[in-house]
Amino acid sequence: MDTQVIDASSFAGDVIDPRHAGYEKLRMVWNGLHDRRPDLILQPRNAADVQAAIRLAVDRGLPLAVRGGGHSLPGFSTCDKGMVLDLSRLNHVEIDPAKHLAEVGGGALLGDLDRAGSPFGLVTPAGVVSHTGVGGLTLGGGMGWLSRRFGMTVDNLIAVEICLADGTLLTVDADTHPDLFWALRGGGGNFGVVTRFRFRMHPLGRVCVGAWDYDIRQISTALKKYRDLAALAPRQVTTSFAATRDKFSITAFASDGLAPAEIEAFGQLANSAQGGITGMSFLELQSRADDHVAWGRRYYTKGGFFAELSDAAIETIADSVGRTPSPDVEVYALQLGGAVKDIDEAATAYAGRAAEFYWIANAMWNDPAEDKACMAWGRETARRLALHSATTNYVNEQSDSGIAQSAYGAEKFARLTAIKRRYDPMNVFRLNQNITP
Repeated sequence: MDTQVIDASSFAGDVIDPRHAGYEKLRMVWNGLHDRRPDLILQPRNAADVQAAIRLAVDRGLPLAVRGGGHSLPGFSTCDKGMVLDLSRLNHVEIDPAKHLAEVGGGALLGDLDRAGSPFGLVTPAGVVSHTGVGGLTLGGGMGWLSRRFGMTVDNLIAVEICLADGTLLTVDADTHPDLFWALRGGGGNFGVVTRFRFRMHPLGRVCVGAWDYDIRQISTALKKYRDLAALAPRQVTTSFAATRDKFSITAFASDGLAPAEIEAFGQLANSAQGGITGMSFLELQSRADDHVAWGRRYYTKGGFFAELSDAAIETIADSVGRTPSPDVEVYALQLGGAVKDIDEAATAYAGRAAEFYWIANAMWNDPAEDKACMAWGRETARRLALHSATTNYVNEQSDSGIAQSAYGAEKFARLTAIKRRYDPMNVFRLNQNITP
């Protein structure tokens, strides 16, 4: 496509086509399974640029992919023969320490937000990998180490600036366009391009992190003890576990000045524990997994909610990790509950308030020759774990598309469909877990 179609008077950002020296690097996304070649990559510098880019895509009938962090598991943040709207230059973060507020650009990463708040001891609950985009994570719901204490990311969202399919720029909050604000808190990127988020922040306090590895042969015993301990944990404590064919790992995170004694018992689940209280800071914890889930690796992931970690679910996990085709293939779970449950289920589009854990059947590998085996393991493990799970789901952690209706449930999906019909009747924003108008 001729880059002359971009009106330089209305677009101040960068325009990259396949002839550009940086095209090969800029077209890549996090999940190495997706190797697509868009006709144009536009890098807006402001909201007006975003408006111009959307109008161009609509006028030309181009598929439009929106990329914040580029972490879309199904590859929605890129496309073939269309336009990628790369928001990476909209990465500003401004902290108001007196009011406990953060103004965050639509292209910022979680690490940008975490680092900006750190000098003031302030946090907004978000995800667990620092190179994840704030935008995609937030619009799907957003869960992480601080969710039990402060709620989901969307529970701390105060307002957004969003560009709609017709190019209109709106500021949306609980009082202005409340139906759209409801939908944006869990409904994904179906309604427009968010150019700015305003978040509530919270004092973090002193933190403590413990990490322990156990012999995988003790996983069933250790998980049952872990489940009982986790049920008693105060909301200032969040835990996770990961199981591969080689080991079973527990991480426990405490904030608000809780003593190490609050989490030490998670290192006593079986007699093979290696590890302990780490001395890790919150910023270090937030980036701990960055290299493990690095850019360019191949990922196939499916997840779901456990209302409880039942004996049957534990045995399924133990059996599944014994069948993994590659060493980094894992079952991972993050503890929820606490403040997540304080919000009424109907208050946001996010659908999973009652869950105690979110699990992920997470296949990670590097060699394309392992694609078939790793993806088959992911599908089968997820199918088996789903038998012990809630019917709703979290749209951010799914490698397969077309899951929106089942993820939200009938009532929320019907409401989301009506809002989609109002704000994007032509389904311009369809490269996502799509809600068709």
